[in-house]
Amino acid sequence: PMPIQRVSTRAWSDEDHVIANRALYQEKFNAADAIFAGVNSYTSPEAGFFLWLPVEDGETAALKLWQETGVRVLPGAYLSRPTFTDGPDPSGDPGSGYIRVALVAPIEETQRGLTQIRDCLYT
Repeated sequence: PMPIQRVSTRAWSDEDHVIANRALYQEKFNAADAIFAGVNSYTSPEAGFFLWLPVEDGETAALKLWQETGVRVLPGAYLSRPTFTDGPDPSGDPGSGYIRVALVAPIEETQRGLTQIRDCLYT
């Protein structure tokens, strides 16, 4: 195991890929900020590689996007659980008014998909 540990130590000490990935995601966040600049309810995420976009109903929005544009997103309610009963959503699910968009495609595809989302749901 000592040779494996040495190789592992060397591999884990390489941060070049981390720096490169952060730059790629920053470019995607910048693209999202520009594309959704006119959408009043849009906020740029502080971290991660997802956008949580506000919509009336996540399932309805996800289905509409898929049917009209072919863009796949997840309804926020699929990724959360009910936590309250007296808030703005009667279901008590904090994710129900959102869709989650993964910014994992290459930048050109990401920009195209984000533009399609904006045009389909916010114009």
